[in-house]
Amino acid sequence: MLQNIRDNSQGWIAKAIIGVIVVLMALTGFDAIIQSTSNSRNAAEVNGEDISLDSLNAAVDMQRRQLIQQFGKDFDASLLDDKLLRNAALDSLVERTLLLQGAKESGMDFSDASLDQLILQTPAFQIDGKFNSARFDQILQQQGMTRMQFRERLRQDVLVSQLQATLAGSNFVTDAELQTFVQLDRQTRDFASHTVAADAKAVELKDEEIKAYYDGHQDQFMSPEQVVIEYVELTKDSFFAQAKASDDELQALYQKEVANLSEQRRGAHILLEVNDKLSDAQAKAKLEEVAARLKQGEDFAKLAKEVSQDPGSASSGGDLGFAGPGVYDPEFEAALYALKKDEVSAPVRTAFGWHLIKLLDVQAAEVPSFASLKDKLERDVKAQQVEQRFVEAAKQLEEASFEASDLSQPAQELGLKVQTSGAFGREGGEGVAANRQVVQAAFSSEVLEDGANSSAIELDPDTTLVLRVKEHKKPALLPLEEVTASIRNTLAQKKAGEVAKADGEALIASLRKGEGETKDWKVVQAAGRSQDGIEPVVLQALFRMSKPGEDGKPTFAGVTLNNGDYVVLRLDGVGQAKAELSEEEKTSYRRFLASRAGQQDFAAYRKHLQEEADIERF
Repeated sequence: MLQNIRDNSQGWIAKAIIGVIVVLMALTGFDAIIQSTSNSRNAAEVNGEDISLDSLNAAVDMQRRQLIQQFGKDFDASLLDDKLLRNAALDSLVERTLLLQGAKESGMDFSDASLDQLILQTPAFQIDGKFNSARFDQILQQQGMTRMQFRERLRQDVLVSQLQATLAGSNFVTDAELQTFVQLDRQTRDFASHTVAADAKAVELKDEEIKAYYDGHQDQFMSPEQVVIEYVELTKDSFFAQAKASDDELQALYQKEVANLSEQRRGAHILLEVNDKLSDAQAKAKLEEVAARLKQGEDFAKLAKEVSQDPGSASSGGDLGFAGPGVYDPEFEAALYALKKDEVSAPVRTAFGWHLIKLLDVQAAEVPSFASLKDKLERDVKAQQVEQRFVEAAKQLEEASFEASDLSQPAQELGLKVQTSGAFGREGGEGVAANRQVVQAAFSSEVLEDGANSSAIELDPDTTLVLRVKEHKKPALLPLEEVTASIRNTLAQKKAGEVAKADGEALIASLRKGEGETKDWKVVQAAGRSQDGIEPVVLQALFRMSKPGEDGKPTFAGVTLNNGDYVVLRLDGVGQAKAELSEEEKTSYRRFLASRAGQQDFAAYRKHLQEEADIERF
């Protein structure tokens, strides 16, 4: 084989192929080939800085995870458009990169020590007011992030926030601007309103009109697509009656639980951080001075209040409370467990800085009796058996359902009952149809169109089912008789609204000429922009109206409400609230205006960065 290849490579065919490749390379250039290779792992380039495909994929996964958390476990993630999701994630990464570049150019930074302090003080990572590393790791695992990834993400968030705060903080509001805004905000309107009611009962409709609307809007009168499913349900609870727990198993589990019990140690510490103000050597030297003061008889708790830089424990004399193994950093824990009661350690270095650690107390583990734990142990032993049997049965159910043409055989093999649901549509229904996974499976092409049994669906950790479609009710045009009342209501309301609007506009026209008049005006004095008891759409129209003329004649306008009524508005005057602003109100107004201006400046800055940037998406 190899010899044949070698021989053929010397022939005219091989030489012709090589010639074509040479020509193509000459036409397209080596740069295109090199660029294609170099960009194969990148999603975009922003001012020469790469955004990797890994970063994009992580951002997409995070967006998807956030949507699922926001809408609940029954949210159908398959409804998300992957292309739109990726585009949105990439846009976000590009903007974030531009902002981080802007922050860097502005000389902004955030030290590792400050980052550590921010993490320690984050309430989400605390238990009983103290940082808990296990909880920290648990939350990061839920977000799909490592510690280093989270730290970098947090650093970026802080830098972007600093940049935004800098732009927003540079804004100020002059007294003239404040006064102008307050005058506009506190303007009032003296007005009157007259409502021309939309009377749907007074509208007469012909059968021809209803039929014409029915024929022209048939897509509105289709019956919903529905299915009826058959399913077999496997529950974990059904296996408990078969489970047994021997005395030997219970004793073995008891001994294991007792062996895992550990003592609790109550520690206290004095922490000195290593940061841009205090180097590693300086922090250690300062802590050694504190250790010397302790040897001279000074109180540990008082020194902790004076020196320690741990905000969570310094005020309580460095007391960290009781904790078992695995709570603290390995270096801290090793030093704590090497101490005797009331003994103080030598300086200990951890990721948080330098510590002096004191063992305040030791709490021995309480060993419960076998009798007190027997019921729990029995449940645990049976739960292990049930779990194993449930997994085996679920696998058996899936395999049997895959091979069978219906559900009767899998149900018979596992001693289950074939159940039937009520009809439901793609929006779901009651019972098992309320589960989004069930709806997805029922309307999947394999089950709905091919008539296959579904794969095993885990409704929750204790319940698995397999389903098939028993009946498929396709959308069909509803008879005119069934929808006549609905059409009549729709048309009557629409026509009544049109009549009310026409009457109202005619009244406004005559009022403007000084010819028309009505007696049932509803008068309101000094209405503000957020006046209670007035429809928002009426207020919006009212504050857009022209002011009354110098001759004092009112102006008129009209607006249609959601129910079809038409409101005729008569603006009699524009007023101004006379109340003097308190200093607190002035401060509140200034903050609002400065914040709004800051947001506008930040938006303009982002737009400028995008316009000036060299962005290439691959």
